[in-house]
Amino acid sequence: MSADSLLDALDPEQRTVATALTGPVCVLAGAGTGKTRAITHRIAYGVRTGVYRPASVLAVTFTARAAGEMRVRLRDLGATGVQARTFHAAALRQLGHFWPRVVGGAPPRLVEQKATLVAEAGRRVGVGVDRVTVRDLAAEIEWAKVSLVTAEDYERAAEAVRRPAPAGQDAQAVARLLTAYEDVKTERGVIDFEDVLLLLAAMLAQRGEVADEVRAQYRHFVVDEYQDVSPLQQYLLDQWLGGRHDVCVVGDPSQTIYSFAGASPHHLLTFASKHPGTRVVRLVRDYRSTPQVVSLANRVLTATRRPGDPVPLHLVAQQPDGPEVRFTAYDDDEAEAAGIAARAARLVAAGVPASEIAVLYRTNVQSEAFEQALAAAGVGYQVRGGTRFFARRDVRDALVLLRGGARSADPDVPLGQTVRDILTSVGWSPQPPSARGAARERWDAMQALVGLADDMVALRAEATLPDLVAELDDRASAQHAPTVDGVTLASLHAAKGLEWDAVFLAGLSDGLLPISLAQTEAAVSEERRLLYVGVTRARRNLEMSFAAARTPGSRASRSRSRFLAGLWPGEDSGRGAGRRASAAADPAVLERLRQWRTQVAEDRGVPAFRVLPDVALEAVAAAMPAQAADLRYVQGLGQTRLREYGDDLLRVVAGEGAQPSGRATRRKLR
Repeated sequence: MSADSLLDALDPEQRTVATALTGPVCVLAGAGTGKTRAITHRIAYGVRTGVYRPASVLAVTFTARAAGEMRVRLRDLGATGVQARTFHAAALRQLGHFWPRVVGGAPPRLVEQKATLVAEAGRRVGVGVDRVTVRDLAAEIEWAKVSLVTAEDYERAAEAVRRPAPAGQDAQAVARLLTAYEDVKTERGVIDFEDVLLLLAAMLAQRGEVADEVRAQYRHFVVDEYQDVSPLQQYLLDQWLGGRHDVCVVGDPSQTIYSFAGASPHHLLTFASKHPGTRVVRLVRDYRSTPQVVSLANRVLTATRRPGDPVPLHLVAQQPDGPEVRFTAYDDDEAEAAGIAARAARLVAAGVPASEIAVLYRTNVQSEAFEQALAAAGVGYQVRGGTRFFARRDVRDALVLLRGGARSADPDVPLGQTVRDILTSVGWSPQPPSARGAARERWDAMQALVGLADDMVALRAEATLPDLVAELDDRASAQHAPTVDGVTLASLHAAKGLEWDAVFLAGLSDGLLPISLAQTEAAVSEERRLLYVGVTRARRNLEMSFAAARTPGSRASRSRSRFLAGLWPGEDSGRGAGRRASAAADPAVLERLRQWRTQVAEDRGVPAFRVLPDVALEAVAAAMPAQAADLRYVQGLGQTRLREYGDDLLRVVAGEGAQPSGRATRRKLR
């Protein structure tokens, strides 16, 4: 592939990014606009034209998965040797390299979990150490450290940003805890993840010979997801740069959703003023989602934009038309979970892979209801944020067998068959087990490994088992798990950076989104951005819903999210208005409804319009109701008709047929 041919796959704006090889570059990239393609082609183009030495480029991002994907793309583009890592992985590698020389001996042990340290610090200062308190205090310690806030400055800094003290503590108690936490770490000779960045940044700032060596190695920097950079990460980046300006940053202020953890779009928004001569490129062509999804995403951001807020990027859809966005009001959480599970099952039956469906919600505690509902519907699922794929015991056992098999595999046997033969002993079979639970989860994991082998063969027919083992080792180091065939359940935060063919956004009621803890305008604005991120995860099918009550039979005290004002169809019908896909009726559904009405009219000996007028049929075919609650706000349906024909209408819409006369319903009512 020639240097110029690398550019052929890019649109004009992406090509501008790819050819801007020197000096400061700021890429404002909306969701689905191909930012990863643009920056990986930029790096590959720089390498292919000789402007970059591969080893002189450092690309940093925020998740191991994103870094792994970037490395794979760079490898496929021929840009091997480029470093693509998370901030922490890059810093840890450099810290480990320089520590023996600067400090002496091995670096301190890195602790991945703060809980034990926080609990000990809490006991020392008289702060409660129950599990929830420890969790909240650990998060506050992380915020302070990534925000470069010391114990001495904590009270002032927290007051300046109106940050409430966590776990029912006051700011003074948290400040004391910060001091005690650092003491505990020092006594135990350990460091945490934030220390990795702090120690390396300090080493670069204070030891000129170390800084010179790092800056001589890395001449060109790329920072992905720059809207989520923290003050600590920015400080480290400044030390890497050493006053130079050869850096390309990529981000979208509208996707800043980690302010609670210290992230800030300030650095992205002020990048051009900090780096004179910055070339700013805007990517707005959305290649991910249908016009229906893109239109809603744009409206989510502009509905209540405050004066002074950054003007959001206006996405322009590049995909053909798709289904209208569906909106559903459910009676309670149980009904919402069951309704979404039923919809997911219908999508799977229609040919949408379960791995291309996601249910997204605001808090992790919401997942349990969907787990139960999907299991009851016979639909496989995986909870994102649970046990990591490569940390599972059954996966580790499978990797041991595959490594052993790689030493003695028959090269004449196709890779796919070899993998299937090996994994049969750890739970794989040609057909999945009928029951849910541990057996099905184990099969799903093994099937993911089988699928990866098949994908490798599709790309390179001569792929071997050692090739697969090497690929799995690379993925394990980057936590880049193969795709598991199940509906993804994830919080909106965990869904960042991912996409699916079909997305259900659930629990869209005030108190959940925005969450009740969002008390300031800034916090509420971030909750709106979270909804925007959720909407833009969908490629084709998007369904939004909320439940009026928490449990069946309880008071319907919830109202739908304020973020849906002006977006929810038919909202003038009142709180809890039901779903209506669009003003246009579904032609196939409308025809089924007309046939049903004709049969009912003939059975009763009355004109068809006496059963239901045309306007009511069209409204039902537009709303596509899935449950009785959805029918309450359909135009032309009064209470009498709702009682008499409600069940029939739901069955006709679902394509299940109906009692043509409604007599069964009338007899039941009598």
